[in-house]
Amino acid sequence: MGDEQSRTAAERVLAAMPDWGHAVAQLNALIAERMGVTTSDLDCLDALNKHGPATASTLVGRVGLTSGSVSRMLDRLDAAGCIRRRPDPADRRRVLIEPTAEGLEQVRSYYAGLAACTLDDLAEFTDEELAVVQRFIDKARRSTTDELARLRRTPPAGARP
Repeated sequence: MGDEQSRTAAERVLAAMPDWGHAVAQLNALIAERMGVTTSDLDCLDALNKHGPATASTLVGRVGLTSGSVSRMLDRLDAAGCIRRRPDPADRRRVLIEPTAEGLEQVRSYYAGLAACTLDDLAEFTDEELAVVQRFIDKARRSTTDELARLRRTPPAGARP
């Protein structure tokens, strides 16, 4: 029996995920390069789009960078026309970062082809199958987020205290 046949369905899905993850990472890197930003910058734009305007310190937690890295990220995004800084109406000492319509549209335009293909791919599935896919994505995201948090709390192997 061939290796592929001896694997369970779950093992085959698990084995396929890295290739998908690498393809997504390469797409994100190419889009970031074309926009003149980094992939972390795209993560920031996504967070701002999903959660609304935020302070730089809030973004530190959302994108998993240091405050110095977030400052440089915001400078790149500002230079690329993807964000604007504005005073917080609740506390004028704070600055809120918000995405620009132009920046979000630029990101949308780069991902439009993939979004269209993905919708075509998903059209082949029943609503019940899509519910299972959604459940898997939600569980995989939670597991990945939990593992990321665990690794951030744990010193790297061989690291000195």
